[in-house]
Amino acid sequence: MLEKIKQTADFVKNIIKETPDFAIVLGSGLGRLQDEVEAIHTLEYTEIPNFPQTTVAGHGGKLIYGILEGKKVLMMSGRFHYYEGHSIETVVFPIRVFYLLGIKNLILSNASGGINPDYKIGDIAIIRDHINMMPEHPLRGRNIDSFGPRFVDMSEPYSRKMISVAQNTASEQNITVHESVYVALQGPTFETPAEYGMIKAIGGDLVGMSTVPEVIVAKHMGMDVFGISVVTDLGGPDIAHSVSHEEVLNAANTAMPNVIAVVKGLVKDY
Repeated sequence: MLEKIKQTADFVKNIIKETPDFAIVLGSGLGRLQDEVEAIHTLEYTEIPNFPQTTVAGHGGKLIYGILEGKKVLMMSGRFHYYEGHSIETVVFPIRVFYLLGIKNLILSNASGGINPDYKIGDIAIIRDHINMMPEHPLRGRNIDSFGPRFVDMSEPYSRKMISVAQNTASEQNITVHESVYVALQGPTFETPAEYGMIKAIGGDLVGMSTVPEVIVAKHMGMDVFGISVVTDLGGPDIAHSVSHEEVLNAANTAMPNVIAVVKGLVKDY
């Protein structure tokens, strides 16, 4: 796997030539953010050696290098999920590649279910912490010392400085954002009412099927991480709303202008 990561990084490096200031991963329904980038190079995942392929609607399957708010960004339009059948090493493969490209700052976006009773569909949440309930850990197995230490400090999984900059942007533009704890489950089923109740009981505000493995690996390599989520459905022990992937994408689409504004402000001012 290490050789494959190096091979992929060398391939991308030979094309983009420069070190991006940020890597950005777009989650379900958040692909419109790619339209904000002044693209210099666009690579289909199928063109990139060893790169996985996405199988989920709402995930584009392109790696875009370009300029956003005057900064160089490398953007993944479409991520990989454990529930798709990928190994956990495959899920975090792009984050390892970003590190070998010299990228220090990572922005992750996702769609999530809201458990906090103060949240409503279409709200934006900045992730301040997470609870990992995935069935496999991305650092399990022999440690690769060139990437990072065996035991990783997770006292600040999401950069407080990046959160502060994003909050300032939101405040300046009168955008309401929550600061939330995100719980990661395997999926692909949406949660039952009892599972929503469990998540609430352990301190979660949001639940989703991605992001956390990527964060863990990024912190292993010393990257600064920012996570932003769109609340696309609601649930709880006394709530039995039906939900579909189409509804998730529609809710994400509605929230897109505010997500774009917050991310652009963060990229510009961080």
